[in-house]
Parts: sequence; C-alpha cells; structure tokens
Amino acid sequence: MKKGLLAITLLISVLLLSGCMFPESERAENQIPYEDQIISVQNAVNQFRGASSGLLPIKTRDMDVDQYIKYPIDFSKISPAYLSEIPPNAYESGGIYQYVLMDVEENPTVKLVDLRLTEAIRTINIRKSANGGKAPIAEIIDDNVYKLNYKAMGFQEEQTVTSPYSGKNLPFVVNGKGEVFVDYSMDLYEALQNYEGTLEPGQDIRFLLYENSPIVPAYSLPYTVDEKNEPVFKSE
Repeated sequence: MKKGLLAITLLISVLLLSGCMFPESERAENQIPYEDQIISVQNAVNQFRGASSGLLPIKTRDMDVDQYIKYPIDFSKISPAYLSEIPPNAYESGGIYQYVLMDVEENPTVKLVDLRLTEAIRTINIRKSANGGKAPIAEIIDDNVYKLNYKAMGFQEEQTVTSPYSGKNLPFVVNGKGEVFVDYSMDLYEALQNYEGTLEPGQDIRFLLYENSPIVPAYSLPYTVDEKNEPVFKSE
C-alpha cells in the first residue's frame, strides 16, 4: 500500500514539475500566427473604427519609435465589445506576439511583432549596461552599422535570433548610438530572388518581408538594393 502511495506521489510531483517547466508563452497555440485570429482582430478594429468616427484602438507611443511597433493595438478598446476574447498568441494572453497596426493613414492593417526578438535584444542590452552602457565593436559593416564584439561583452559566442520568416539564425548589428537591431539581410536576399516587381533606387525594401506575411521586421534598420540587386543597409 505504501509503495502505491509513493508511486502516486512521485507521479503527481513529475506532473507538477512538467507544468512549471512549460511556461504559458511556450505553449504551441501561443507561438503560431493563426490567420483566423488575425482576421478576427482586423474585423474588431474595423468595427471600432466605424463606430468611433475613424479613431483607432491603439496605445500611445512616441512618434520617433520604430515604425513597426509604433501602433500597438489596445485590446481593452475592442474586447469584449467587438472581440469575444483576446487571441491566445497575443502578449496580453501570454503569447509571443504583439498585435500592431500598419498603414494607419490609408488602410489600417493588423500585423504581428515577434516578441522573441525583443527578448534577444534585451539580453544583449543587459550585457551592454554591465559594460558601462557601451557597445564594443568588432568591425565596421557599413556606414554607421557595426558588428558587436560579443566576447568583450562576456558572451561565449555570437548571438543570433531565429527569423520569423525563414527560420534561419539572424545576427545582430548596432549603430553609432549603441542601438541594437536584427539584421534581416539573409531573408531580404532570398525575398529579392523571388520578387518580380521594380524597385526604385534608395527604396526601403523591408516591405518584401511583410507584404505576404503577418509578421513585420521589427527592430531593424532600413535596407535598399545595390547595383547587383542585393540588399544593403540604406544610408540615412
């Protein structure tokens, strides 16, 4: 009898530990940009806009914030009035995506920001803070774009983040102000191979990543193409 009770106790302990080791944000349903959830939020945004004389259900951000995170959706304004529940994959529900609006002037469109990028950058910024707020430079990549010296920051290896588009490991770059960005060059190179349109000289080509994807290239520098039609950082 005692052995049976011990076995049951051990089983319960294992189950409890498994639950603790599986955070809400790591659940599968919280990591997938489901199209039906995006559509339901888009419909709610449209209804709110129609009922409020064109106002948008967004949180206030400084105007100089990254354009891809400038207009986060304020779910308190659309749920439950126009949305039965906040999507499980939304940050507000423990998911990994921040719901934002793009093209707010002409055609407010719901898109997603992958917050795993935010966490990866935060990790680098913590090390940068421990280094007196400075970002040690390993080499110059382009005008005002640099590669980080990770060993000088205490990392054992170069830091990367998984691309929300290709699944590739994307590196980081830093500008002269010490601001850290994701380098989407690899994804843009691939996108250019399949693009059949015409690009203007100096045109920001990041739209190639999100025009057919629900996810925007947040925390990135502008890119354009060179004479070989390959992605390069766009000079400011």
